[in-house]
Amino acid sequence: MRIDILGVGFDNLTPDQAVEEGLRLIHGGGSHYVVTPNPEIVEACRRDPAVMEAVNGADLVLADGIGVIYGAKILGTPLRGRVTGIAFAQKLMERMAQGGETLFLLGAKPGYAQQAAENLQRQYPGLRIVGTNDGYFKEDGPIVEKIRASGAQVVFVCLGAPKQEFWMAKNGAATGAGLLVGLGGCLDIFSGNVKRAPVLFQKLGLEWFYRLCKEPSRIGRMMKLPLFLVHVTGERGKRK
Repeated sequence: MRIDILGVGFDNLTPDQAVEEGLRLIHGGGSHYVVTPNPEIVEACRRDPAVMEAVNGADLVLADGIGVIYGAKILGTPLRGRVTGIAFAQKLMERMAQGGETLFLLGAKPGYAQQAAENLQRQYPGLRIVGTNDGYFKEDGPIVEKIRASGAQVVFVCLGAPKQEFWMAKNGAATGAGLLVGLGGCLDIFSGNVKRAPVLFQKLGLEWFYRLCKEPSRIGRMMKLPLFLVHVTGERGKRK
């Protein structure tokens, strides 16, 4: 069941349920993709119908931002829990290391994906990473063919939103992969080039604040959160 938040339909799943559904999609035939919107992406969907279509067209729409969880509560349709992109990816890789599914890493700066591959294979013994490519490509065709030739069953697409959502919707089937997952800047973290927020910040849903302290230039993007909450409050009034 999907919970509607300002037009974006979020799958009402726990983190464990989301991973189980991801594994089902990998082996279910056809090509599928996962998106993990935060309030900033929801606001982008409100402004641009094409972004809305790409996000809602995903087979799994997971609530990445704590603001989305608050928004669902305000609307009286609470979600079972927050499912961050990085947590989903980590749990999925644990299961893939056990099951032997293959993974391709796409995105980030040159060299980052390869660094991430080396780190992840140490972290998840048995994880089969069959290829990598940075996000600085101009033509989709050669990348699609590279992924197809690798035989990857899963692709982590880290191109930033909404580029990655458009890319997965357009190219997913051609890659031959069963599941593509849009993960924004996760390869920066997996490669070790960007440090994730301390666990306390993660548990409190304050990773956004930690990143803002580290990168004050993100203030413009962070202002989307209060705007999102204003729009959610307005929507609640309409539903009464």
